[in-house]
Amino acid sequence: MSAEWRCVRRNQDECRRYLDQFKVFDHPLKQSSITVLESKGTRAKALASLSESTSGASSTLSLDPLSLALDGSDPLSAFAARQGSDPLSQMAAEFDGGSPVAKLGASASQKKSREVSCLLDMELIEPWGARRGAILNKYTTNEKLSIVTSFLNGGETIKSQTTMSEKVKYRLEQLDEFEEGTVRQMLDLSQQEYVVKIEQLNHELGQAWNTDQRVKALKIAIQCSKLLADTSVIQFYPSKFVLITDILENFGKLVYERLLVKGEYVRPGSKHPGPLPDNFTPDMVPESARETCQNWFYKIASIRELLPRLYVEMAILKSYRFLTANEFSTILMRLTRMIRGIGDPLVAVYARCYLCRVGMAITTDREYIKENLNDILDIYHTILNGGIRAEIAKHRITLNGYVSLFLPGLDWIMQGVTILSTDAQLDDILKRCREKKHPALLMQSIMQSFRSDFIALRAVHFVEVLSTISVEGFSRGQLLRMLGSILTHTAPPSEQRGAVLNAAWRVISSMGNVEEYIQCAEMWAQYTSQHFGLREVNALMGDILYHMTPNRSYERHYHELQVIVDKIVSNTQDIHGVLALDNFLPMLDLFQKDSVKLTVCKSILTSYRATSGDWCISDPVITNALMYISKVLNDSVNALTSEDERRQISNIISHFIRKVDFGRDFEQQLSFYVEARAAFSNLDAVYSTLIQSVNRLSTSTRRIVKGQHTNKTAAFVKACAAYCFITIPSIIDVTTRMELYLQSGQVALLNVCLQQADSCFEAALNLIPELPKTYEQDGKPTSTEPFLKSFLVNFLSTLVIVPDNPTQGVLYLLRLLLEVIKKYPFDPQSPQTLASLYLHILDYLSVASQEIYPYHIVNVISNDELYGSDPKFLAEVNGLSCEVCDQVLQILKQLLESNAIRAQSQLALELFLKIVTGADLTVERMYTLTYNLWNLAVKNRSALDPKQLQNILSYTEHLAEVTQLKSQKHCLQLLLEKMKSRL
Repeated sequence: MSAEWRCVRRNQDECRRYLDQFKVFDHPLKQSSITVLESKGTRAKALASLSESTSGASSTLSLDPLSLALDGSDPLSAFAARQGSDPLSQMAAEFDGGSPVAKLGASASQKKSREVSCLLDMELIEPWGARRGAILNKYTTNEKLSIVTSFLNGGETIKSQTTMSEKVKYRLEQLDEFEEGTVRQMLDLSQQEYVVKIEQLNHELGQAWNTDQRVKALKIAIQCSKLLADTSVIQFYPSKFVLITDILENFGKLVYERLLVKGEYVRPGSKHPGPLPDNFTPDMVPESARETCQNWFYKIASIRELLPRLYVEMAILKSYRFLTANEFSTILMRLTRMIRGIGDPLVAVYARCYLCRVGMAITTDREYIKENLNDILDIYHTILNGGIRAEIAKHRITLNGYVSLFLPGLDWIMQGVTILSTDAQLDDILKRCREKKHPALLMQSIMQSFRSDFIALRAVHFVEVLSTISVEGFSRGQLLRMLGSILTHTAPPSEQRGAVLNAAWRVISSMGNVEEYIQCAEMWAQYTSQHFGLREVNALMGDILYHMTPNRSYERHYHELQVIVDKIVSNTQDIHGVLALDNFLPMLDLFQKDSVKLTVCKSILTSYRATSGDWCISDPVITNALMYISKVLNDSVNALTSEDERRQISNIISHFIRKVDFGRDFEQQLSFYVEARAAFSNLDAVYSTLIQSVNRLSTSTRRIVKGQHTNKTAAFVKACAAYCFITIPSIIDVTTRMELYLQSGQVALLNVCLQQADSCFEAALNLIPELPKTYEQDGKPTSTEPFLKSFLVNFLSTLVIVPDNPTQGVLYLLRLLLEVIKKYPFDPQSPQTLASLYLHILDYLSVASQEIYPYHIVNVISNDELYGSDPKFLAEVNGLSCEVCDQVLQILKQLLESNAIRAQSQLALELFLKIVTGADLTVERMYTLTYNLWNLAVKNRSALDPKQLQNILSYTEHLAEVTQLKSQKHCLQLLLEKMKSRL
């Protein structure tokens, strides 16, 4: 044996070095700061004083090296100080020649004037661009489409025929017969192909414009407008309208920008012409630009057909700004009346929609919008007349499908009417619409377009109207669903809410169509859960069960039922009350499909976690409901379940388990944990939560009895320890098992359950050989050595106060640790972790040899009291210390053979510290070993931190001063002399 370790007894304070104490007035962790006083946006004139006053704004900056290096300022601030202002501000000043305040006021004034220049600038209506995608996604078709064009390749030739005079014929051929090529008709296009062709036309228009082929660009716009007269594939018409008007808007923008370029303007006092200002007036426009603008409108006026003439003029309507400033209202009213010549009501509604779109972008006048709505109401009866019905039948489209085609265009017009309208005016529109025959389309548009607060205040009236009107072309369910959607976001007055729900649900419940019923119930479930109590929610679920159970109707409406449950759980004021309702679990039983039921249960528990707050559960009914839902999630976990899904499910179930609290009824609490253990056998994380909860329960029991257990409480805490001991082996992960065994042993020791504690500690140590060498973390293999070191350090600190089992021998658990640690596959190339563990074991043995241990547990007799410094016990401790020290010396030898100089020197110093702190230096062999370790470190001082040797020397001097044993003090002093001589 190389070492002959004899533990020395010393006072614990002897091993500690205390820093000098002195009084401070500031918190040591408080950041140092300077106060920088800024002036004119710079920090160059910084003053590091809080007491001085200045006109600038102050701010506090941390005293960091950068701030010190820059002396309170940074390069950009210094540059700004030299320049006085930024380059853009200087350019603006040179251009406008005014003071910054004046320019700011002018800018604000211009912004204000722009805000009221047109209706769209008021931001009171949803922009058309926000609706575009929804229209294209909703109105699709599988039928074949066709395009008549002369600007795309392919298709069949169409010959134009006319009998007019040669002069008129030539002029019209320029616009209608397309000299650039023969008119062709492309047939049998799919929707996607049709969209591609339209995009090609848009591209062709841009190319023609960029190559100064203005007439060709106009012809493309005319040709695209003609496509809007084609309703052969009527269900695609709204999407076609969106695509074509995109081209027309592009054309109108090109014309307007071209006129702006031609309209050079000479400012008063300037000799050089410049571009027209944003708020130009017609008198600023030069004659050449006015003439060009008039030519455009003359060309458009000569278009033979009404529809393209209307659309193209509407597309360039903004260009009238170059000709007139006050006639937009007249022009818009003229175009409104021209649309009366369009016979097809669908085509006419979308033409009016485009007119209102253009008009809202150029004027604040609303009279033409009202006139358009009046015209629609005047011809509303023709939408469902006999001829139209025959046309619908020819297109093989349902009446509901046909009527819904009007909605995008009608909604835009209706929203335009509502801008700045008073409640009285809206009431008048509502009354006129209600009086129409089959007004369902108008009521749908009103609910989509009118202000939600207006509708909410008249919710009872709306329910009465929707319950009594003829709904041909629409289902009553659609209308009530829309109303329910509005009322969930804007609640009616509190005194009306009950009447609204009763009247609406009376109609909904009487619906014979299950699909229509469940769609309405889906929307009104949120309204009910938001504004009513548990009685109403329970009645709603009961009615849903009544309608969905016959003929297993629920199997066709899982999605709607899922949404209903989600809305009830997420919007209710009392989620615990909802879980206890009579109809809640029967509602869940409707989900017979496992995947759907899993999603619903997961959503319920997620909502419960988000809304439960600090409330705890003690009601058995609620506990059983949540247990049922959680078990569904547990049973869904199998070998194919992803780790992320396992983690999510475990987290929400663990949250539920932690919420269950039966107060002082600890036996019922433990019974719940036993039941939960049987229910959640597939989730290790939930088992871990259960074990921790039982340990917490055991600790709470000890706290209540203040550490003095009765027979009943002692039996209870032993039952808790037994629960943990038999549950931990079910967990797969070895590290989790080790940590839980240690935690459970510590809690058992705290409750003076010594046998249970020994069993847990022994089980934890026996798992060390099973610990894998590496585990995967973030996709990379990671060594388990750091975990093992942390675990054993914690274990050793606990082992200090664990009394030996009389049947197992002296320091049985430590001997077991020394035995199993050799079975772990440490990295042979880097034995520092093993050496560090041995050093910690030496620390433990040093403490174990003391007469009084540094800490104890009440009512637990530790080894210091158990053995009373018996010489046989101390001999065992010294023997184990020698074995451990020899193991460290063996590792030192390995490091020398592998030429790991730095690691060897570091380990030598650490062992040196352990010896001078805990070993008896009067033993010649230990004294010599200590000196040799110091020599080894000094020999390789170049591989160490220069201050490290000096710090160890200082610590040894401290020990020599405070050690009370004279022989030990003498040896330390001799050692110090030799140590200093080697430095």
